[in-house]
Amino acid sequence: MSLPQPIGRQKDVLCLPAQGHFAVLGTAGSGKTTLAILRAAFLASPKTEHGGKTLLVTFNKALVTYLRHIQDHKLANVTIENYHTFARGYLNYRNKMSSYAILDPDSRENLIKQAIQKNSQNHPLHPLFNYPVELFSEELRWMAQYGINTYAEYQNFCNLKTHFQLEDQELVFEIYQTYLNLRQQNGKKYDWDDIATAVADELDVDKSERLYKHIIIDEGQDFSPEMLRSLTKAIPPNDSLTFFGDVAQQIYGHRISWRDAGLNIKQVWEFKENYRNTKQIAKLALAISKMSYFRGVPDLVEPVTPPADGPLPTIVKFDSTDQEISFAAKQAITLAKTQNVAILFRSRQDEKLIQKYLPRESIRLHRDMTWQAGPGIRYGTYHSAKGLEFDAVILPFCNNEKLPDSDLIKAFGEADANAQDGRLLYVGVTRARTSLIITYCDILTNLMPNDISLYERLKR
Repeated sequence: MSLPQPIGRQKDVLCLPAQGHFAVLGTAGSGKTTLAILRAAFLASPKTEHGGKTLLVTFNKALVTYLRHIQDHKLANVTIENYHTFARGYLNYRNKMSSYAILDPDSRENLIKQAIQKNSQNHPLHPLFNYPVELFSEELRWMAQYGINTYAEYQNFCNLKTHFQLEDQELVFEIYQTYLNLRQQNGKKYDWDDIATAVADELDVDKSERLYKHIIIDEGQDFSPEMLRSLTKAIPPNDSLTFFGDVAQQIYGHRISWRDAGLNIKQVWEFKENYRNTKQIAKLALAISKMSYFRGVPDLVEPVTPPADGPLPTIVKFDSTDQEISFAAKQAITLAKTQNVAILFRSRQDEKLIQKYLPRESIRLHRDMTWQAGPGIRYGTYHSAKGLEFDAVILPFCNNEKLPDSDLIKAFGEADANAQDGRLLYVGVTRARTSLIITYCDILTNLMPNDISLYERLKR
């Protein structure tokens, strides 16, 4: 498959200097992934003075599969990986990665519960221990993603984000230390959140020649500050790192801009043009980006409505979940005769509900999938669709019970739940090129704009 062609101002970014750090911020549909691919090909080309081994790294494993699908001889000097594959490979090269060294998510949750229980024995009746374990889990994840090692650092970073009151923070940090001790006792060096710190620390003492001259980060808004910090150290000082991102699509909870990772950005390029969505879909995405849960997002690039015309997004109400799933499957099967169709869900659990209704050749979006171009059905989560695009997108279960998720509200409060799931919804909507169908039972999610001119509404 041949490489995509740059459009308009994209050509200027393609040939940015091959030295230094650069940030390219764009709205969904502005061609950031296309630019990342072309930038990688330009920097890796052996026909140029700056040509050298280049890493194209992203967070989403399904996106890696897509990128590898379009990789051809023009990207022969480019390695395409998701961040954690890069991290494990480097630590293994440095003899810092033994078998089963990384704690899996379920075991991590259990150790956090043990840490909470152990600390609660020293503080009987303290109200802090009435909070759900998910709240502690998210706080500890955030601490690891920012590379926080001391209580003083925790206090300094708490002005960015914390779920806990000032008087509780010392005890929360004690729980974090207890968790780390328990993890070590269980023979686990890392979890998926602090492995980036291990990479950065190892690169500090690694004086050998760097494997890569250039690094391209795609969907960079999903990277933690520690991931970005480690990647800046994985190239020689005089070579290049290019960050492509859209903070409006941020879905992993870091709430960061590239500045938070200390990147030495020489120039920021902003792309507001939307080359993917029709005018109608882009108008809905723009309305979502203006919702209250997007307020305060740093470096947000407001999308510009594209000229391409199309049908209004359709919202369909049903009396039962079974009717909703059956409709989504039938619509997908019909559209897939001539189009590339995606059915997207908030969770893997919801995704499983539709599998039995779909043709066997339907492709589930996941890290080990085989990518096929052309018409057909893909299905998966909002997360797994990051960076991808489809002719038609169907979004089931857009009701107030699912979006925002009730467990998320219980753990983090309504405001944070709206912020997290609102951005997920933005991702789902902006995957669609020409056709968007949203379905629900009972009450439509309050994460959708109230403007009735944005949709065609139906009742089944």
